[in-house]
Amino acid sequence: MKSIKLFKLFLVVMLLALLPRTTAAYTFMVDGLCYNKNSDGTTVTVTYQNTSNPRYSDLSGDLVIPEVITYEEITYSVTSIGGYAFCLCSGLTSIEIPNSVTSIGSGAFSGCSGLTGTLIIPNSVTSIGGSAFSGCSGLTSVTIPNSVTSIGNEAFRGCSGLTSVSIPYSVTSFSSSAFSYCSGLESILVESGNTTYDSRDNCNAIIETAS
Repeated sequence: MKSIKLFKLFLVVMLLALLPRTTAAYTFMVDGLCYNKNSDGTTVTVTYQNTSNPRYSDLSGDLVIPEVITYEEITYSVTSIGGYAFCLCSGLTSIEIPNSVTSIGSGAFSGCSGLTGTLIIPNSVTSIGGSAFSGCSGLTSVTIPNSVTSIGNEAFRGCSGLTSVSIPYSVTSFSSSAFSYCSGLESILVESGNTTYDSRDNCNAIIETAS
């Protein structure tokens, strides 16, 4: 009898081992967007739906990221856009980032070639991650507020539609590789302050300092 029970237990263990193991890329989804709860339990990060590209298979048109969301009768504030959250979502034509967001993660919108016109970053954002908007070739201008203190490497790499960029005095340092391969970029205006920058890696824009 004991040997039969052990055999059944063995079969159960083997069957469990054969089941596909999946790790959810997000905690929950609300109105088509995926979120992960942050450690404080009251805020969330927008994240991706798929671990493969594109990160959202059916997302297109105008993307409006909400300031707050409600899930299971609990309200959360949206405070960050996670790394590669919307990577290669080429069907997006515009994005609206709420004033609750303080950080934009690395590669968050990389390869979103369908984005056009002006990108407005709200004055709640303090950091823009590396490659955050790389390959967004349709963008013609970017508004960087003076709340931003850091801009990651290659943040706007390959944004060939940009013609000029203004770096606010609040940015303590940045690498001009942030604008590498921006073939249409003619000038980078750096507002006077504590801003320093390193070598212009594959960036032919003239860097000017504003008083």
